[in-house]
Amino acid sequence: MDWTNRELYPFSAIVGQEKMTKALILNAICPSIGGLLIRGEKGTAKSTSVRALAAVLPEIDVVSGCPFNCDPHKYEHLCPECKARVKQSIDLPILKRKIKVIDLPLGATEDRVLGSLDLEYAVKEGKRRFTPGLLASAHRGILYIDEVNLLNDHIVDVILDAAAMGMNIVEREGVSYMHRAEFILIGTMNPEEGELRPQLLDRFGMCIQIEGIKDLDERVRLIKLREHFDTNRTDFIIAYQAHQNNLSQKIVRSKERLPRVKISDEMVQLCSKLALDVFVAGHRADIIMRKTALSIACYEGREEVTEEDVDEAVDLVLLHRARMPPSPHYQNEKNAEHPPSPPEEGEKPEKGEKKLEAQNQQKSKAREGEEEKGGEKDKEESEKSISGIPILETVFPVGETFKVRRIQMERDRVLRKGSGRRSRTKTSSKAGRYIMSTIERKTNDLALDATLRAAAPYQQRRRRQAVAIAIEESDIREKIREKKIGNFIVFVVDASGSMGAGKRMIETKGAILSLLLDAYQKRDKVAMVAFKENRAEVLLPPTNSIELTYKLLEELPTGGKTPLCHGISLGYQIIQSYFRKDPNIYPLLVLISDGKANVSQYGGEPLSEAMEVAEEIKDDPRVNKVVIDVEKPGLISFGLAHQLSVRMGAKYFRIEDLKADTLVEVLRKDLLV
Repeated sequence: MDWTNRELYPFSAIVGQEKMTKALILNAICPSIGGLLIRGEKGTAKSTSVRALAAVLPEIDVVSGCPFNCDPHKYEHLCPECKARVKQSIDLPILKRKIKVIDLPLGATEDRVLGSLDLEYAVKEGKRRFTPGLLASAHRGILYIDEVNLLNDHIVDVILDAAAMGMNIVEREGVSYMHRAEFILIGTMNPEEGELRPQLLDRFGMCIQIEGIKDLDERVRLIKLREHFDTNRTDFIIAYQAHQNNLSQKIVRSKERLPRVKISDEMVQLCSKLALDVFVAGHRADIIMRKTALSIACYEGREEVTEEDVDEAVDLVLLHRARMPPSPHYQNEKNAEHPPSPPEEGEKPEKGEKKLEAQNQQKSKAREGEEEKGGEKDKEESEKSISGIPILETVFPVGETFKVRRIQMERDRVLRKGSGRRSRTKTSSKAGRYIMSTIERKTNDLALDATLRAAAPYQQRRRRQAVAIAIEESDIREKIREKKIGNFIVFVVDASGSMGAGKRMIETKGAILSLLLDAYQKRDKVAMVAFKENRAEVLLPPTNSIELTYKLLEELPTGGKTPLCHGISLGYQIIQSYFRKDPNIYPLLVLISDGKANVSQYGGEPLSEAMEVAEEIKDDPRVNKVVIDVEKPGLISFGLAHQLSVRMGAKYFRIEDLKADTLVEVLRKDLLV
């Protein structure tokens, strides 16, 4: 969608988001910065600011009627069609117009973005011709992606590749085409709805975090301005026209000044030092920080970059690239190989070094205190158990959560419907990425390119009356599409007394919450069953509410007997019930237990009942299963959880070999396929 001719809220009237508006202007001054990612909560003028930016940018000359917005004054940047006209001594018609803002829909397909074969022309004329996509429309303009974190990853990949190269190269469906694709890339997202992959995040030149205005007077001013705009848009726009013109002229002067602005070697060194201080990956941060500092100096009317310009650039360039410092273990090994030289007399350590050292000391003391308290408590519980005194229920805290690294899922072989962002699956709907064609006729989703290719070899023998290509029934191909859907994860958690030993429940809660946070971002549904005392209980019906889940995890007590059979049965019942509601779900049952059972559900031997239920689940190929063994290693090991996993046909892991972050990784990499 092109927003050029709409009555938009004036850019200069935006209140309280100075950092965002300046970042947008800096990208307009120097588009090679690489675009801007705006992260923030709903209703913070993200979309309004981006669409209003074009109104203050200077007009550009384009070749009238050219779908690639060619610059008529730069022959080397012309598209093949415009170059051909110039070679034939045909004057290119010039049109002066405003820069366009091109919206990229979330449902955009790859051929819509990149461009594709002009099928209508191919059928009528029997020749190939390229149809430009959205990247062609965005050339020399602004490409705006609202909720970029919800866009399919492969679409984001091709857009960022084109933005980095300034060129769109298409090799598909027998078409080979290349055209310029230089645009200002602006993405907005709400972090609550999920994150971008780190590899994609780094490709955005700048990233800022914004939030709603906290000042009461400013909020009231914003309301009044918006009300005035909604009441009489024309008068409001006219009232701010002078501000718009002044800002536009300032941007023009800044673009003209940019080649003349200087940056000293000292400032370049400072850029690299600041990037190293936050452990960035690669060299993109250093390069973009330099360009940003130059643009800031231009905008402020200076001829040379100052330290203040670099400091301001840091806030814009390093937010999404800063990484955690190396672990103390890694740092100790590094220091052993290359011990630091002692400071000279009178020399003080750097602030960052002192702060890091103090943090490490605090963490070490905290860990020692927790281990000491934990050991005393375990000893007390053991003594109480031996003496016959019943163990009271204990509420363990939720362990530390971990950011789950993205893992590519294997393609699901079953045709499914639904939506989500985790597992790739083939789909029978017409929504999704076109990956291949098939001769089978099921969906009525015509693969015209494949159909034309199938018919092409027989054209000399077929009668073609008023058409360029004669197509028969045997030529018709349909599209096979794939998309991402969410999983349905049911956690069956052993909350009996054995989970309190060694603080296993702390680690388990942390791992579960980490997966639940990731599940929310990937549009998964989750449920949780806990079993202890004499029964199992559904703590969390199918939901994606993180707030509710955390509260339940935090308050989940540990202690008592182990009704294992009831826990497994109840978890499986939830999946079966949800299958009746949505047969397209992709379920995963995660059992976390030591496999011991001492409470019967049907009056028989408790462990035998649990094994029988496990075998029933094994016979259901629709359900993925995993068992996490929490039995503590020692002289006597029963191996009941492993036996249970075999009976269930589930993946098996020992929790002692896994830290909480590794448990999360294993569940994602090996189970959600």
